[in-house]
Amino acid sequence: MSGAVKRIIPLFDRVLIQKFKAPERTASGLFIPEKAQETLNEGVVVAVGPGAADKDGVLRPVAVKEGERVLLPSYGGSSVKIGEKEYFLYKDSELLARLEN
Repeated sequence: MSGAVKRIIPLFDRVLIQKFKAPERTASGLFIPEKAQETLNEGVVVAVGPGAADKDGVLRPVAVKEGERVLLPSYGGSSVKIGEKEYFLYKDSELLARLEN
């Protein structure tokens, strides 16, 4: 993880995600055109916020931890570009599932 990403600390129940990239080549080495590449709705959690307060004022922690793989919705998230890498900020409630190996 780069030093710049460590400085981004999401607020409230936000989660910083780095999406997995679709393969750019086939198994035989042929390049896949960008429009033909499938979109992967998986990512790894890079940073998490402390959580958000519920209506009673009790802090509700985020459901995922750094390093976990998650399933993402097809649309949504706020794009954050740092250098050459692109990250996305999602609310904890927008994440669809946690993926286990």
